[in-house]
Amino acid sequence: MSNLPAHTRRHTTHRTATTCRRPRRTPLQLLVAALLGCVAVLGLGGAAALASGTGPDYVVDLPDKLLVGVPTPVAVTLAEGASEPTSASLEVDGAEYPLEFEDGEAVAEITVDGGDPTVRLLVDGDPVPFSASPEAAEAVGDEVTASSLPGWVSLLPPLVAIGVALATRQVLPALFLGVWIGAWALEGFSIAGLWSSLLAVPNVWVLEALAPPDGDTSHASIVVFTMLIGGLVGIIARNGGTRGVVQAVTRWTTDRRRGQTVTAGLGLVVFFDDYANTLVVGNSMRPVTDRLRISREKLAYLVDSTSAPVASLALISTWIGFEVGLIQEALDTIGVDESGYSAFISSLPYRFYPILALVLVFAVGLWGRDLATMHRAEVRAVGGQVSRADNLAAARDEEMAPKDGVPHRLVNAVVPLAVLVGVALGALFVTGEGSTIREIVGTADSYAALVYASIVAVLVAAVMSVAQRVLTLSETVSAWFAGVRSVLYVLIVLVLAWALSAVAGALNTAGYLADLLGDDVPLWLVPALLFVLAAGTAFATGTSWGTMGILMPLTIPLTWAIAQGSGVSDDVAMTALYAAISTVLAGAVFGDHCSPISDTTVLSALASGCDPVDHVNTQLPYAILAGIVSIVALVLVGIGAPWFVVWPLSVALVLAYLRWRGQRVEEPEARPPTEEAAEVTA
Repeated sequence: MSNLPAHTRRHTTHRTATTCRRPRRTPLQLLVAALLGCVAVLGLGGAAALASGTGPDYVVDLPDKLLVGVPTPVAVTLAEGASEPTSASLEVDGAEYPLEFEDGEAVAEITVDGGDPTVRLLVDGDPVPFSASPEAAEAVGDEVTASSLPGWVSLLPPLVAIGVALATRQVLPALFLGVWIGAWALEGFSIAGLWSSLLAVPNVWVLEALAPPDGDTSHASIVVFTMLIGGLVGIIARNGGTRGVVQAVTRWTTDRRRGQTVTAGLGLVVFFDDYANTLVVGNSMRPVTDRLRISREKLAYLVDSTSAPVASLALISTWIGFEVGLIQEALDTIGVDESGYSAFISSLPYRFYPILALVLVFAVGLWGRDLATMHRAEVRAVGGQVSRADNLAAARDEEMAPKDGVPHRLVNAVVPLAVLVGVALGALFVTGEGSTIREIVGTADSYAALVYASIVAVLVAAVMSVAQRVLTLSETVSAWFAGVRSVLYVLIVLVLAWALSAVAGALNTAGYLADLLGDDVPLWLVPALLFVLAAGTAFATGTSWGTMGILMPLTIPLTWAIAQGSGVSDDVAMTALYAAISTVLAGAVFGDHCSPISDTTVLSALASGCDPVDHVNTQLPYAILAGIVSIVALVLVGIGAPWFVVWPLSVALVLAYLRWRGQRVEEPEARPPTEEAAEVTA
């Protein structure tokens, strides 16, 4: 012991002395020690039993909150290795709901009357232990005490989001507040829960929107794809590629009709992004249309009515990730086994407004007929005054404008875009399975396909820019980042929309709406009503993206529940579902076109050198015409008319009205090109 450190020797000596002077145990102490030993043995045995998988045979998946008076589906799952019972039921406050197991799972629709209902699982008439979600209820032996809320509370998150958006014309705080209110409702509206629910918005709901607990990577894939394609737009705009597309077609603009038709055609070519469409076509074609004495209002109309409609319909665009993500999220809540991409494609035949808007654009250009306020603007332009305020400067995003001195080569835009589309289509076919194109696309990994395509296209655009010495590597990276910044707002709206969808799902908002409206709203009227609702929301908020984010999480579950409650066949129910998806997307674009506070409305006007108020006044007659005909078409589809019959009728109505009410403007002689126009057409 003498070789040990002093402090070690002291502790060792103390332990030895204590051992030598061990006190004598009393009988009571010995009895307590024996009992503690038994408890320890039993505890170790229970832990071993749990570790060996001998826990409860049943798992009851209760929602976080049960809504009073609303039928709520509750799933009961067998644990691994457990056998299916011959007779089982859920007992909720004395009311029994039979369970029929199939493949280890059974579902019962329970209804509570309020308070904190007691839930028990009965097997062969006797209560058995089970496990339940700790977030939903607290297990006590073979019982669970759940919690409930009035049904109307489930409407608070979307109503608050819509109301705040309408009042403030700001979507981001509206979505955030909607998520917060929903999180607070799940806390029972307690005082302490007000603060904890606020913290839960970014730490739980937003975080799980990006990285769901189940490991689903689809949301992250959509974020990556949107950033990549935004960066691609930035590169091909900066290297002069998109301007090259414009210049390649200006040789055909020899009169007013051709000028309008070519401008509309460019809106189809620049299909991948509505902002890029607006900035490129508006700024580039303005000198050409000025030379042809086409009013700035007409240019703004052509730009605006080919930007969002084309981007919302395109199978590859900056919109597709947002739309498919919202659709997929809502489809998952109702258990429909179909990909969001497949549902998006299936909804295209019912996308009446954007397609009719495009029909009108080309009809106006080819026929030379204009409606109401637009005709007056065109008469003024033919007289030599293309704008009511000729000194109005066009908006120009310098970061997204071509670099000074670079050649405007068509190939720098066409090749990356062709690669984008080609790789995406190829990846869809590689990752999908089936005997038909729809089956292949429906089973394909669309998120992976879009990410593959966008990264390859970005690399191609970057390599072409650097190899031609059009941009340096540093300038290419800066251009890509400028494009990414242009879609950051989109990404924030998307994430908050996902969070709001999750909150609405936890509160069973769709179930309450279906129970409330299912017997009152006929299925045939649902698409038309949803179109009007989406249009009104987009008009007041000025954003189609925010409207889709707010309404899509409610539309799909509500329509599906109403269809199921109507007793229609599965084919009819799916048709109603596709029409509902389409109406939200189309109605959002319609309201956006009519809104004076819309970002694309203002951007289209400024890029075209037009006063925004003049743009709204002259575009409204065309937007309202297409919107009214779209409502009629949706009603016809709702009562059972096939879409391929409704389409010719809708197009005929639009064209007939334009032919009847549209007025011609006498063609002037083209003025000599200005220096600016000559530069563009060079």
